[in-house]
Amino acid sequence: MNILIVEDESRIAKRIERMTRDIFGDSLQSLKYANTFHEALRFIENNSLDLVLLDLNLNGDSGFDLLTTAVSKSFHTIIISAYKDQAITAFEYGVLDFVPKPFNRDRLEQALHRAITKEKIETNTVKILAVKKRHKVQLIPIEDLLYIKGAGAYTELFLSNGKKELHDKSLEKLEQLLSFSFERIHKSYLVKVSEIKEIIVESGSKYIAELKNGERIPIGRTKYKDIKAKWF
Repeated sequence: MNILIVEDESRIAKRIERMTRDIFGDSLQSLKYANTFHEALRFIENNSLDLVLLDLNLNGDSGFDLLTTAVSKSFHTIIISAYKDQAITAFEYGVLDFVPKPFNRDRLEQALHRAITKEKIETNTVKILAVKKRHKVQLIPIEDLLYIKGAGAYTELFLSNGKKELHDKSLEKLEQLLSFSFERIHKSYLVKVSEIKEIIVESGSKYIAELKNGERIPIGRTKYKDIKAKWF
């Protein structure tokens, strides 16, 4: 696990670091610390990470400016902030958890546990997915997303307007964030359940989900019964 702590108060950063090292133990490969917006942005752009622990107030700079870049990346983001009123907005951007300050070890461990165990977020919180484009971050509303296809370490987002966008997060990480409305119907596909028009059984025990727009997505044999039960 490679982790970056983004926190402008060194006392709090050291406390987070101490607790994180204690919680992860030997599974922690590297733990770095950045105390400014620009330092954190440079590190995120130039290093491979599994998790970012982000404060929302960085010496006067808004952590949300960094958040839009962070959530477009392959890693998960956990907010640690005193700005509790911004928790809903942070979840809408696709953070894994929001730990309000002041916090204790148990609350931080609960948040980190989500990253370790790949615990799914069951509530309808994520409203957008941020996609990194060449020189900007594009925000895609979840309501415009029909299904997601795994593409190696990346994923392809298929939208209602017929366009396709590439996301840096894996299918597993997006499943963790979007499990409230998307179902893993196949090892390579996440589909919005409300977009399924019909479930088709073809010869040779092949199962197909036909979407409202006419597209046909394969259903894994081990997934068929669960999908049929939820769809009906």
